[in-house]
Amino acid sequence: MKEKDNKLTFRGGILFSLIPVIIYVFFCVVLFIGFKAFNMEALAVGGFLALLVGGIFCTSYADFWDSVIRGISSITAVSVVVILLLVGMFSQLIKICGLSGGFVWMANAMGIHGGLFVAFTFFATCIVSTATGSSIGTMFIAFPIFYPAGMILGANEMFMAGSIVSGAIFGDNLAPISDTTIASASTQQFHDGRPADIGGVVSSRLKYSAVAGAITLVIFAVFGGAGGSSQGGAIDAVSNPVSLIMLVSVVIMLVVSTKTRNIFEGILVGLGLGTAVGLAAGLFSFDAVFANDAANNAAVGFLIDGVNNILPTCALVISVFGIMGVLNDAGMLNLIADKILTSKMAQTDAGAELICMAGIALTTVLLGDVTSASILTFGPILNRIGSAKHIHPYRRANLLDGTANSLPAIVPFLSVFVFIGAALTGLSPVVVACGTIYGFALFGVFLVAVLTGWGRRAE
Repeated sequence: MKEKDNKLTFRGGILFSLIPVIIYVFFCVVLFIGFKAFNMEALAVGGFLALLVGGIFCTSYADFWDSVIRGISSITAVSVVVILLLVGMFSQLIKICGLSGGFVWMANAMGIHGGLFVAFTFFATCIVSTATGSSIGTMFIAFPIFYPAGMILGANEMFMAGSIVSGAIFGDNLAPISDTTIASASTQQFHDGRPADIGGVVSSRLKYSAVAGAITLVIFAVFGGAGGSSQGGAIDAVSNPVSLIMLVSVVIMLVVSTKTRNIFEGILVGLGLGTAVGLAAGLFSFDAVFANDAANNAAVGFLIDGVNNILPTCALVISVFGIMGVLNDAGMLNLIADKILTSKMAQTDAGAELICMAGIALTTVLLGDVTSASILTFGPILNRIGSAKHIHPYRRANLLDGTANSLPAIVPFLSVFVFIGAALTGLSPVVVACGTIYGFALFGVFLVAVLTGWGRRAE
């Protein structure tokens, strides 16, 4: 391996270190806009192909891959992958219990319709996405259940679709088991090198999410029924009210994770309690937990499925950290951070945070609104800037995740969230984006927080 002090050099200069990023961005554009495909496996393929081709422009292909491996083997990368594998099991546990169907049963039993049902859907989807930690998974769970019910109960189609996407993004931003929460916390370090703990990040993030969520809830309740036409009659619920009992394990998992500031303890308690409650309530049998499929010589169950489902995301994370290893050893990350730090605008904390918001937003849009990838990409730059300005790692993690999961995440024709919403409803991407009120509200909340200094603290 090359000496640590030696920079990775490229034919044509340091700017050529960005070639893997450019290739990956091009792959995202082709994948989302051209193929309209939205899977993590393909994104991971794009990342690894970018590395294979990008290394050609380095003066030493061996040194290039030394840097890739160094990025992948960093404590941050390993921590993110391990946590994701564990949360995948808990996420799958919640999915098989039909929690969203329980909420539809509740709304129907309470006689909620029109704008109130849109607001209720947003609230329920927030809980589901916080419980599963998966925005995309939540949308595939929630749209087939909530959207048709909303059309029956007089909801406006734009706000109905937007409420589900909004709720999915809410959980992606706040849940301690979300890939973006894990990534944003892990990339921001204290001065002693420790990554920001997830529990502390979530505790400090709650106020921003709560304010944006409250604004969104009111707007949906007031305007969500405009133009809707109630068809009357009861909903033939694809639901099971008993599934709502799983909220107990979700709440306890969140409390333990936040109070102990240890995500591993939270997952252990949530997974153990959730399995026991689900079995006792008859939501699934023990075979659904872990069993032998003798016909196919395979082990099956939600524990296996949880790990299998999260593996593509882990592969994406690995490829992105490989790219970050190259940019770090080439000096590109430091160069970008230095340019920002020496700019006139960055002489104040508010100015530095505003530039970082712009950088996060641009990165998110370029990467097809794959927020986990954009957070991992811009996170090291924000870490360098925030550390130099003595901004607390919690604040930096919140700014990183909050900006990525706001307006940049819902740009029509670029956003994976909007594309999925459009595909599952038949609405245009512009309509779905306009109805995703939480994206607008969260961006506004963080913009105000930066300009006023609300929530800013020094390390």
